[in-house]
Amino acid sequence: MEKPERQTILSRTISTANSQADVLAALEQTAHAFDFSFVTLLMMPTRPEDLLARLLIQTTLPSQFVQEFDQSRFLSVSPVMPLLISSMLPRTWTLESAEMLHRESFPKDLAQLLNRFGMKTSAVMPLHSLEGERFLLQFDGERPPVGQSELNELGMIALHAFDVFEKLRRAERFTLPGPLSARELEVVRWTAQGKTSVEIGRILSLSDHTVNAHMTNAIKKMDCVNRTQLVAKAIRLGLIN
Repeated sequence: MEKPERQTILSRTISTANSQADVLAALEQTAHAFDFSFVTLLMMPTRPEDLLARLLIQTTLPSQFVQEFDQSRFLSVSPVMPLLISSMLPRTWTLESAEMLHRESFPKDLAQLLNRFGMKTSAVMPLHSLEGERFLLQFDGERPPVGQSELNELGMIALHAFDVFEKLRRAERFTLPGPLSARELEVVRWTAQGKTSVEIGRILSLSDHTVNAHMTNAIKKMDCVNRTQLVAKAIRLGLIN
């Protein structure tokens, strides 16, 4: 597909998105148009103990990859992450070039995991919401290195998609199924910190049964399926930090 035609088709698809799922579908189409396999929108990590699963907003990554990535705490040791945190510029790299550049600090187990899932080339776009929140939009796959022209094109498409995503996200804040109570927010906030129901109960002087009840209510109110999705949605909507 020629560049002008590709941009026109992808821009039209993004512009007509009516939901966050539509935006993800448009980004998945973008990934395939540039010969990538996966696309991920996540919040920018801010702490060494952050886990990928808790930062994900939308992704097509296999759940097995996310699970193995977090089990090894690769987010805290990835030599690429500090470069993304400290820059506003789109970046691209291959696994081979990253290993050569960071010979001493690139974990061999991480390289093996990326190789196994066919994530040998990456392109990442740093993004900012109107509220100052920082996000990353990342494309991964097994394709040749990304040239500057393609990176520029991906950057423009990413900005367009994120603008639509932000409008939908802000609109969603006014259509929540029901506001969370102060206690439910406390439970969700401590869950985001990695605390278990038992630990939260001790902190708030509640039984773990009561904590779980608050969590169940919050999950239903926020139209989520589990705690991980609930925490991600609460952060995305600005209900917790």
